[in-house]
Amino acid sequence: MKHIFKEGKDSTLPVLLLLHGTGGNENDLLSIASMVDDQASALSVRGNVLEHGMPRFFKRLAEGVLDQEDLAIRTDELYDFIQQAAKDYQFDANNVVAVGYSNGANIAANLIMKIQDSLKGAILYHPMIPNQDAEIPNIKNLPVFIGAGENDRMVPLKESQGLKKMLEDQGADVTMHVEPYGHQLTGSEIEESKKWFGENFKR
Repeated sequence: MKHIFKEGKDSTLPVLLLLHGTGGNENDLLSIASMVDDQASALSVRGNVLEHGMPRFFKRLAEGVLDQEDLAIRTDELYDFIQQAAKDYQFDANNVVAVGYSNGANIAANLIMKIQDSLKGAILYHPMIPNQDAEIPNIKNLPVFIGAGENDRMVPLKESQGLKKMLEDQGADVTMHVEPYGHQLTGSEIEESKKWFGENFKR
């Protein structure tokens, strides 16, 4: 997968796996990673699927309707990529925290819900439920941050709230931050995720 790896100054911190939204690329979230923690390494990935020329991480059948078969395949593909990148760049594959926005948040959520111990935690900006029928593995105490907007027309607030409930029902430790805005990623939302990251991974 096309990607950028930026080695951080503190190798004890989790590597931040950056997953862009529809139409984005591997450069989009690098500045966000620096805001979350400028000492952590970052692995920023470009999705392998094109929708009308726009990169995504998996196909969809319509807006809000995900292609479950492709989602499953692409989730496995992303997991395998992380394992190989860990060898290539010599970091611990068990010490990775996803930072995903929109489409990227959805595949990060599906990674958690499909593959045991695939991530050490996740920051999910404006996610929806990727798979209502997921057989979720043991995610007890897994730290997850969800950012959402009350007026998000692409991902209704109830979708992000539904994901929160699904993860919490399986024991995940979910923090949710809601703002009175739409689908855009705000500075205050990032600031809240930075605080969350510090509290969970810099003790």
